[in-house]
Formats: sequence, C-alpha cells, structure tokens
Amino acid sequence: MARRLFPRPVPRFSSEAYWVDRYKAGQNSGDGSYGELATFKAEILNRFVAKHGIASVIEFGCGDGNQLTLATYPRYVGFDVSPEAIRWCREKFRTDSTKTFRAVSEYRGEKAELALSLDVLYHLVEEAIYLSYLERLFDAAEKYVIIYAADKDDNPPTTARHECYRKFTAWVAKHRPDWKLIDHIPNRYDSWAEFYVYERG
Repeated sequence: MARRLFPRPVPRFSSEAYWVDRYKAGQNSGDGSYGELATFKAEILNRFVAKHGIASVIEFGCGDGNQLTLATYPRYVGFDVSPEAIRWCREKFRTDSTKTFRAVSEYRGEKAELALSLDVLYHLVEEAIYLSYLERLFDAAEKYVIIYAADKDDNPPTTARHECYRKFTAWVAKHRPDWKLIDHIPNRYDSWAEFYVYERG
C-alpha cells in the first residue's frame, strides 16, 4: 500500500511573529543549532567552504548565532526577521569584523558566492512567504546554494504549528532550472533535515 501523504496545513499564524516573539522571550534557535546536529552541520559546511575556496557567505535565517560560532567563513552576512536575534548576534560577534548582521527588511539585493538556508524552510508556514524566501535565496547566490531542510510533502496532524514541510527540490527544478543539485548529504542523526547542495549551471 502506498504511503499516505498529508496535505499542507492552512496557515494558522504568522511565522515571523512566532520567531520574533520566541527570541524576545529569551528562547534560542532550537535543538538543530546546538549539540551534535550543530557539529554535524559545521563539519559539512566548513569542509565545503574550504574545498571550493568560498570567499563570501550570505545566510537568511541566522537565528541566535550559535551555529555560526562553529563556522569558518572568510566573510559572512546574516539576515533574520527577529531584531532580538540580530542584537544577540552583533553582541556575540562584536570583535569579529568579518561578520555582519541585518534585519531581513534591510536586505537590498546583496549577493555572495554561497547562500545558506539552515533549518528555515519548514518553519515558513505561509505559502507566499515560503516562495518569496526561495526566490531571494537563489537570487542572492553567485555560485552555490546550500539548503539544510526536510524535502517532503508530508504534514500529519501532529505537525507542530510553526512547521510546514514541502518538497522544495521540485520547486527548484521547475523555477531555477539553471541550478543543478550536485550533492545530497543524508543526516547521520535522527533528523529529517538533510543537506542539498546546488550549483549554478
């Protein structure tokens, strides 16, 4: 019997408000940015940056910056919807001139060799925001895009209210045909999120 897929839930709240309120309440970016998952992500990303000689990185959804403490990027700019998260990051990296942080509302078309999206896509519940985010992510990349997310259309009733899973690889294939998936790295831990590495063709 074929596995039953669940439809995407109707947006029930504001993704932006959820994360703004979460950081304002003093909560962090979540388990994916800490512990073994953070170490795993840093290992993959740092190896890629070194291997391909990446000089600049842009990230949409930098969060509280804990994941970034494990990164070795020559130059980095991070964007987030939360003013509190941006404030934390600026304080955390105040002595590091290679890193800058700004609100997403301040994005003005900046580009980098590598654009990152880590644990963000499935937190964008609203369809319009999800699509706008993907457009911005690929438009901001000069050479590579790396997405760390779950690539599936499966949202059972137990799905958290701030999550919505979509098969984003299908969107990329249709709307960004000049970008080729050059690597897919499964998660070595118990997580649906995996790495998808795209290169401009």
